[in-house]
Amino acid sequence: MSGAVDAAGAASALVTGVAGPEAAREVIDWYDENARDLPWRRSGTSPYAVLVCEVMSQQTPVERVLPAWREWLGRWPDPAALAGADTGEVLRVWGRLGYPRRALRLIEMARTVVEQHGGVLPEDTASLLALPGVGPYTAGAVLAFAHGRRALALDTNVRRVLARAHAGTALAPPTLTRAETARADALQPASDAEGSAWSAAVMELGALVCTARAPRCGQCPWRERCAWLAAGQPADEHASRRRTQAWHGTDRQARGLVMARLREAPVGAVVGREVLLRAAALAGARGGEASGRAGTADRDQPQRALAGLLADGLIATDDGGETYRLP
Repeated sequence: MSGAVDAAGAASALVTGVAGPEAAREVIDWYDENARDLPWRRSGTSPYAVLVCEVMSQQTPVERVLPAWREWLGRWPDPAALAGADTGEVLRVWGRLGYPRRALRLIEMARTVVEQHGGVLPEDTASLLALPGVGPYTAGAVLAFAHGRRALALDTNVRRVLARAHAGTALAPPTLTRAETARADALQPASDAEGSAWSAAVMELGALVCTARAPRCGQCPWRERCAWLAAGQPADEHASRRRTQAWHGTDRQARGLVMARLREAPVGAVVGREVLLRAAALAGARGGEASGRAGTADRDQPQRALAGLLADGLIATDDGGETYRLP
């Protein structure tokens, strides 16, 4: 590992670096020519709509977010509408986006905005961070992308680009560090206009070009400045610390199968406990429900999935657990 770090350090001395106005202008110009035409980037998009997009996009591909985001805003175009929404209907629209607790946090956020801010999403960092489900990334993204402010929005893409281009490492550390935040703050242009444009540009660069597995270095506006490329693209020095996120056979899959079965039920209908346990037991089965086979060797998993969903407020029962419904 030390050899790779030394090589990256030596390489960084040979490249011009990604700091300064010239480097910022290069990536912003690249963004102006190559950015995807995504609806939440268009003029007139409300800060609330941007926030919904950012919450939906966490660990979820853009192509899955797009239809859900459009339907969501069609039903609940502002915090007041969402604050009065039926929770079950919200979960139906959330669909297969994953991590459905995010949908519940959005409802809580909307109710807080109505109760404490007159239905208008606040525009300062402290007030945004005080909202349910809003962390530093989401707050920064709302300020940068909805209000054109200089604010850090350090998602996985931005962290990867800066780790490579500036630090000369293959990937960012498994968890965000203070050093990363300080580095991003130092590299981001000082003005609101350029700072917000830089945040969007670096994020898009990571999504389209500086990807995790197959970076298209020849298309990168920073290829002549990149410390990682100059060092010969050394391997990931944090590889041994990374956890692989399994899906098949996990509690997450079992919970998702229960939620899917409940979303399929008619509005207002209940589903029997045994039906849901059988659905959860298919976690890990290759053919899913079509195979008709239980796929999990963990006999406690189906019950654990039901209990966890109930505790999280994602499902409800009116008869002591004989039947369940969306809340």
